[in-house]
Amino acid sequence: MIDKQLLTKTIEQAIEGTSIFIVDVKINPGNAIVVEIDSPENIDLDTCATITRKIEATFDRDVEDYELEVGSAGLTAPFKVKGQYLKNIGNEVEVLTRDGRKMQGVLTAVGDDEFTIEVAKKVKEPGAKRPSIVMEPETLKIDNTKSVKYLINFK
Repeated sequence: MIDKQLLTKTIEQAIEGTSIFIVDVKINPGNAIVVEIDSPENIDLDTCATITRKIEATFDRDVEDYELEVGSAGLTAPFKVKGQYLKNIGNEVEVLTRDGRKMQGVLTAVGDDEFTIEVAKKVKEPGAKRPSIVMEPETLKIDNTKSVKYLINFK
């Protein structure tokens, strides 16, 4: 079985000095390795190939056979690490809370265990015929959410 700590250390060495961060490292049955990375900039094929070569140089396929997949975290995949939250500050996100609420808003701030989104709310002003839409900040604990993901709009 491939050592996950050594694998993670190898990946960290390969991305050292870059803005790339590890999202997830999985070793599935049959030694199927899946490495997800992300960055505030784009992840290109050359970056994935460089990390793949570093892993292959450390783990000899003759000693232990494995399948290796290195790629960027999916655009529509839920956020798993703080770096993904930081990358998406200023972008619209969709939040599903543990109590079943679904919200959409612009991610404005990220803390150690919470984040803030600006949510559009209808407010009826006194004397107005129709309610107006006001952007209000809402701070949520990361632990109180089921998922947070980038919201793709085709407007």
